[in-house]
Amino acid sequence: MNDSAASTTTTLVKGLGVASLGLGLSEVLAPGGVAALAGVDETRRSRTVIRALGLRECGHAAALLLGPEKLVWTRVAGDVLDIAVLAAGVVRRGPGRRRRGIASAAALSVIGAADLYAALRTTRTEHARHGGEHKHQTVRAAVTVQRSPEYVYGFWRNLENLPEFMYHLKTVTSDENGRSHWVANAPIGQPVQWDAEIVEDQPGKRIAWQSVPGSGISNSGCVEFNPDNSGKGTEVRVTIAYEMPGGAIGKAVATLFGESPDQQVNDDLRRFKQILETGQVLRSDGSPEGPVSFRQMHQQAAQPVSKGA
Repeated sequence: MNDSAASTTTTLVKGLGVASLGLGLSEVLAPGGVAALAGVDETRRSRTVIRALGLRECGHAAALLLGPEKLVWTRVAGDVLDIAVLAAGVVRRGPGRRRRGIASAAALSVIGAADLYAALRTTRTEHARHGGEHKHQTVRAAVTVQRSPEYVYGFWRNLENLPEFMYHLKTVTSDENGRSHWVANAPIGQPVQWDAEIVEDQPGKRIAWQSVPGSGISNSGCVEFNPDNSGKGTEVRVTIAYEMPGGAIGKAVATLFGESPDQQVNDDLRRFKQILETGQVLRSDGSPEGPVSFRQMHQQAAQPVSKGA
């Protein structure tokens, strides 16, 4: 739903809020006149009931004018109650009052239809805002590894190695055509999965990838391997861009990247550096994973593709 349609929905809901305020004040301040117009006997009981309905209408007005638009559904429920109360008040009356009561019921039905229409529009608008919106995020990080660019590139290019230092990944499998299937752990129960393809591959220099069309998580990125100033190490620069979907998938993606995506990627690169330089991930009490973790007990040996130093 576009911004114009959303604005129309907001205007409609606010208009109904003003209508509720007008009706509510009339019922509170002049219950006798409302009773006569509706074809209901003017008694102490009817005045009390009408004033109570008026207070409820004022509550609807406050909710619609000051609260979220979805509260328009409370008016729909109130319309049903109003029609039921009106019907009970006129069913045993004379023909004249019965005709006025029927006319009032018809008017309430029209109002109820308008309220229902507004409520349905509000639901669609909320879905469009929160179920279909996407948030774009770009993360950049860098680390220097005391290994040659060819060595560092070779380890990264073997995509099956990535879960060794990217702990949110469960598995990455690739084929000879440059396509890969990624499975990430998620605390929501079912793993999050997507497919990607290598779009640029410069041995010893650069790898770029992007998710294939139709993937549940749209993402792309690149990693560059440049000799450091000493000529003995490699400066690794990573850029990851992803599109955060709405709804349940978006919540799952949020759990993968955490509250600080930049920090998570930096932690990944820290582990990457340790694996390539020492063959294992070194931990301390201050490390994000703590001194002991499942990954530490089940750490796989590093498997670089090439053995250059």
